[in-house]
Order: sequence, then structure tokens, then C-alpha cells
Amino acid sequence: MGMPFKSDKVHTPEFYINIGKRLLDSGMHIDSICLKDASGTTDPKTIYDSALGLRKIMPPEMILWLHTHDTASTAVSCYMAGIAAGVDGVDLSLRPMASGTVQPDVRSLAHGLKGTGYSLDIDVAKMGELEKMLDEALKDYAFNPTTTTADARVLGFPMPGGAIGPNVHMMVKAGILDKYSDVLAEFPVVVEAGGAWTSVTPGSQQYWLQAFNNVLYGRWKKIDAGYGKAVLGYFGKTPLPPDPDVVKAASEQLELPVFDGDPLEAAPKNIEPARKALEERGLPVTESNIFLVMAAMVPGKKMELNEGIRLLTGNGKIDVPLKKKEEPVPAAPAATAPGITGPVTTRCTVDENGVQRTFVITLEPAATAAAPAPAGPAAVPAVPASSNGTPVYSTFAGFVEVVDILVKKGESVSKGHVIAAVEAMKAKHDIKAPCSGTIADIHVRIGDEIDSTKPILTIA
Repeated sequence: MGMPFKSDKVHTPEFYINIGKRLLDSGMHIDSICLKDASGTTDPKTIYDSALGLRKIMPPEMILWLHTHDTASTAVSCYMAGIAAGVDGVDLSLRPMASGTVQPDVRSLAHGLKGTGYSLDIDVAKMGELEKMLDEALKDYAFNPTTTTADARVLGFPMPGGAIGPNVHMMVKAGILDKYSDVLAEFPVVVEAGGAWTSVTPGSQQYWLQAFNNVLYGRWKKIDAGYGKAVLGYFGKTPLPPDPDVVKAASEQLELPVFDGDPLEAAPKNIEPARKALEERGLPVTESNIFLVMAAMVPGKKMELNEGIRLLTGNGKIDVPLKKKEEPVPAAPAATAPGITGPVTTRCTVDENGVQRTFVITLEPAATAAAPAPAGPAAVPAVPASSNGTPVYSTFAGFVEVVDILVKKGESVSKGHVIAAVEAMKAKHDIKAPCSGTIADIHVRIGDEIDSTKPILTIA
């Protein structure tokens, strides 16, 4: 995948051909080779030269495949370059899913190949029928236009289409989509400083989270654990040497030394912890269950939030972009005399510098202030008032998950003390005490999903 800066050392045709040669010379059994550009950022000339060079050193019967995405609107030209160089097959898509962050439409490439002597081994006339099936299957989904629209800016932030969608969805949910352009602009910095590893999972997420942290907290002020371990060598050697200042910052913040040994030796030994987690919860200890728990283990994340454990205990969370169901419109209330004759409880939302706070207010007529409230629906539980203490909220306007509570009721805390943590963008973010005092109450549990209107706890 093309990088957002020019280099004559990595991600060139020679770079890719050399990887292919090392694989072919290794003695392992190989049936086919696929050139996969999940971000759609490699230019047609690099694809042509890479495919041509690989074709020359591959056995003639071995299949060479090409895969790209149309995020930058260049997929058809890239496929045609690869086909001219000798690839045997390509991956395509179909409306309403085609193009944008996925592959180009079958019909687009079929049209581009007219008169070239090449054709697709597929009946283009059947595409309309398949398209109707997709429309029906996807009728309940609501995709953010950012994830389905071509965006040539991807040439500066080599993100796979499959990663752009979830990241945008998470930003919308957390109420921070306004930071999207800033994160994209920071991408070339984190890619080059990190050593230019290929931006595919999990590397793409490491790049994304570090760019996000740089925007949110200041450049290199908070090193993402995955990004930091990558520059320190815990996942192997990066294609280019990482920036020494970033290596130093990662080592200091993560409290880890630079590692130049076998990355498999440094990998966490998670089989036994996964087995123990299953045993403690009375869950079947099978190879598949151990794998589910291990695959979802994140350093520093509590086991009760492990997605494998959640799935096996019937509490799995699947966050998909479904359309909101329309609520039935209530019938218009009967006409009443103007004015209020008794206490009325209602909500009031105040926007303070972009942070929303919700209060519950009871209005009483002066003449009936002492009268009992008339029978009716129960009032909404009130948000703790400032007179009873200082409520502490999430720093994100949208919805995030509480992943840690680091204090107990009655405990004394100082201003700036880390008292809780929430997860946004698959990363942990600290919540600090805005003042000194004593924890008067804790309003949430680990695993709760909250927004900035619900307090996490109150400091008296």
C-alpha cells in the first residue's frame, strides 16, 4: 500500500518483488500470491511494475491475484495496469456497496476492458438481479456517507476501507466526528515517524489511534500502546528506522525498553489467563472458547469487558449502523386551560462550551407551592446537584463505555487524580478529578455506556 510520503527504499516495486522472492525461496508450499492494497493508495505504475516483476520469478502455473479498494477513485486504472502486467484475477464489488471504501463495480471494470482483449469471467447482465438482492438485504442499515463516498484524501492517510467505516462510526457515536479531518492530516506524521509499516490491521488502527491521540492531547503527549510497541520493536523490525524522539517518548511513557529480539518471544502468553478466566466463570474450557477469549484480550482491559467472555455469557455487544426505528407519534393531548395549577417536573439541557449538562427542574405556581403534587407519572431521577457535590462527567459528548472505576465511595481524591477511564475509538481515556474532595457516590458500573449528560461519580 502506498505511503503518504515519497521513499525510494520502501513500498516500491523492488520492495514488493523482494518480499515475493523471499517467500518463493523459503521452501514453503505456495499456491498463489495476492497483491493486496486495502487502502487503494498504490499508483498504477507501481502495481504494473510489481506485478510484472513477480510474474517473471513465479512458476507459470502459480496464480497472481490483485486486490484494491476504490477509496481514491483509482481502482479501475490500477486493475487495468495489473491485468496488463499479467495478474490472473481481481476482486470486484457491486452497487450499492461498490466503490468508495470497497472494490469498484463489476460493470465499471468490464467497461474499462472493452477492446483490450481481456474480459471478466462473470455475466455482467446478471448484476441487476444481484443488486436487488443487496438492496433488500441492506434495507435496515444506515451507513455514514463518509464511509461510502470516494475520498482522494486517503492518499495521505493510507487506511483500509474496512477500517475507515468502523472508525467513522465510532467517532460519530463518541460525538467527535468534527476531529476527523484533523486526524487525517496527522496521518503522514505518524506513518513516517513510526517506520512506515504497512497500514493493514492491526497496523492501521495503531496509526489511527496515534494520530487521534496527537490531535486530542498534543503530538506525542500520549503514545498509544500498540503504536509504541511497534516503534520499540515488539512486533518486529519496521521497514524504515522510526524517529528516535518518538522511540524515546514511547519507551518512557510505556516504561518499556527498545526490543530487538524475536517478537514471538515477546508476545504475551495468554493461553493460561484465558483458560483461568473461563474456569472462574464456569464456562466450558474448549480450544474454541480459549481462542475467543484470547482474540479479544487487550492489555490493561478488565476481563469482564472481554468480548469473548461477553459473547459466551450471553452479553455480547454488536455495534452495527442500523437505521433508527421511527417512534409512534403520540396523539395530541386534549386542550387545557393556560397556565399551570400544580408542580410540573421537566428536563432542561444546557450547552456549556460544547459540553451538554441535563438538569431536572420542578416548576410550582406561587399560590400552590406547598400543595402536594398531583398523581401522575414518576419524575425522572435527578442528576446530582452541585450543592451536594461536584458531578464528574465523561469528556466525550457522545456515547462511550466505562472501562474502569479507580476509586471507592468515601475515598479522598486530589484535583487531577485519575478516578475512572472510558473507552472511545477502541482506546482507553482517563477521567481526572476536577477538584479535591471525597467520593460521595458512584453512579455507574464498569461496562455501562454513558454520554456527557450522565455523571460517572460525585465528589463532595
